[in-house]
Amino acid sequence: MQVTETQNEGLRRAYKMILTAQELDDKVMEKLKEAQPEVELKGFRKGKVPLALLKKQFGQRIMGEAMQEAVDGAMSAHFEEKGERPAAEPSVKMTNEEWKEGDDVEIEMSYEALPDIPEVDLKSIKAERLVVKADDAAVDEALSSLAENAQDFKPRKKGSKAKDGDQVVIDFVGKVDGEPFEGGAAEDYPLVLGSNSFIPGFEEQLVGVKVDEEKDVTVTFPEEYQAEHLAGKEAVFECKVKEVKEPVAAEINDELATKYGAESLDALKDQIRERLEAEYAGAARAVLKRHLLDEMDKLVSFELPPSMVEAEAKQIAHQLWHEENPDVQGHDHPEIEPTEEHNKLAERRVRLGLLLAELGQKAEVEVSDAEMTQAVMEQARQYPGQERQFFEFVQNNPQMRQQLRAPIFEDKVIDYVAELAEVTEKEVGKTDLEKAVEALDDE
Repeated sequence: MQVTETQNEGLRRAYKMILTAQELDDKVMEKLKEAQPEVELKGFRKGKVPLALLKKQFGQRIMGEAMQEAVDGAMSAHFEEKGERPAAEPSVKMTNEEWKEGDDVEIEMSYEALPDIPEVDLKSIKAERLVVKADDAAVDEALSSLAENAQDFKPRKKGSKAKDGDQVVIDFVGKVDGEPFEGGAAEDYPLVLGSNSFIPGFEEQLVGVKVDEEKDVTVTFPEEYQAEHLAGKEAVFECKVKEVKEPVAAEINDELATKYGAESLDALKDQIRERLEAEYAGAARAVLKRHLLDEMDKLVSFELPPSMVEAEAKQIAHQLWHEENPDVQGHDHPEIEPTEEHNKLAERRVRLGLLLAELGQKAEVEVSDAEMTQAVMEQARQYPGQERQFFEFVQNNPQMRQQLRAPIFEDKVIDYVAELAEVTEKEVGKTDLEKAVEALDDE
């Protein structure tokens, strides 16, 4: 195939490729010869059908396949010879639209080449890893939070009115059109007001009730209520209040510890300390990662594929617009034009993305099957009851697999960079770490 360069500006490349009619015909005949031993036609034994007859019967069908293989082969040879990699799938189109059998095939191929990434002296990078120890105050604060979540209820003084957040113990009977309905009655039912565990409007009407008070609660079942015979209907619940209790935090003792699966209060404190320090380490890692990326960004400068920067800038602008307009769902909105700030951020992301990819490739960083499986499982938890469908979706969607793989690969490359860089540890307090994390969002 004849290949002629028509554009070479920066990273933009374009070529005119001509597949002669003879080359195409030879390719078709080659494929027919490959298939000939397995072909059977009426009047001929298997493998004995003449090539001329095969061409007449199947030539047109094979032509497109042969053309595609020839173009793919020419592209592979071209990239191998030039030592280039396209930034995205090359644009390939046939330019002689009036082509007919017997004509040469004229192809135009264009793409943006990935730039040459300069070497980076990772050992020259200096950064700090913040280290935070979980002190007793932090552990006690977490313990208090656990105690609140494990709250108990104690009876209010006789005659006290129920408040939002209180627990009322009630007997009730629900009726529609004056008739009780199945599942609409209970005795000694503990209901926390404000928990939204009952039909909308039910709990609000019990705020202010007292022990031994009887109250009719009138509500309307939602139109989409699961029991179709009740959906959209008005119901009256005859309620008798037997107890009114106020919430109290559980006592911090061994009994609380057993509620959370620990053998003793000391064991629970140890678990909390480990969890807090793991959280601190994760936050500190995010800070270190940003600092390492900032330092690498200072060390490299190279031309960027314009289409990659443009696509990234549009994605950034689109994402930020949705964050500012959370009520807008989907993409039914005006086109969002990236600003200069978006373009600068896009350039940084593309530049660092290409650098990390190059570093990872040279360091032979791999994402294992086990790591991918773990990532898929974590994502699948967001779809309870649909885990199998999510697994199948990921399995059949290469783009989704790449989206899951990319952050794992990036983190492993960052770990590789941290090993070579001069990273010193600095012990700080929780407040200092929080400020450093907040600063990441401000940048």
